Amino acid sequence: MVLLSPSISGIQDLLTICERYADSHGLRYNASKSELLVFKAGTKSYPRTPQVKLGNTPLKIVEEFKYLGHWVTSSLTDNKDIERERRALAVRSNMLIRRFARCNRNVKITLFRAYCQSFYTCSLWINYTQKTYNALRVQYNNAFRMLLGLPRHCSASGMFAEARTDGFHAIMRKRVASLLRRIAGSPNSLLETVAGREDSPFHYYWNKMHMLRT
Repeated sequence: MVLLSPSISGIQDLLTICERYADSHGLRYNASKSELLVFKAGTKSYPRTPQVKLGNTPLKIVEEFKYLGHWVTSSLTDNKDIERERRALAVRSNMLIRRFARCNRNVKITLFRAYCQSFYTCSLWINYTQKTYNALRVQYNNAFRMLLGLPRHCSASGMFAEARTDGFHAIMRKRVASLLRRIAGSPNSLLETVAGREDSPFHYYWNKMHMLRT
């Protein structure tokens, strides 16, 4: 469970509500497994963060944590999560290369699509360095080359077109479009309001970060 508040006092109030609910239902939160992350506002930082307690136990303050498989950081950057995905892709692609070296080309392409094109939560990436992003793209392209036994410096766009499978940028665009479509079709009134205004800062920022950076 995640609690969000624009202030420390707000977080403490939310935790108090959770504690009351837990007490009334015979439950107890584990403070040792709970953490506090304070998001930074640009370059502004605070020398000391007031204590936030859960069951009279101060919560541990962290700079990052993994939520549903996605790394969230205090600086709101996605470099760590992109690196997580790059490492996971390297493991999966090496497994395919090692175990299925004797399979024919069509089988290898099918396996590549199944194991190397998921890019979990990639549609949420908006704040990252180009170096980190390019490292993932290169890992993806090289995995396909090595699996099919193609020359190391052959054209990435050409090899994906010949194999009739999506390249890196095509996958990113499809994931972003899918998320936007789900937001637009959500029955949640807040999401519906955001998705319904094409002149909103949300759409401007989304288009700037995803549609124009390819």
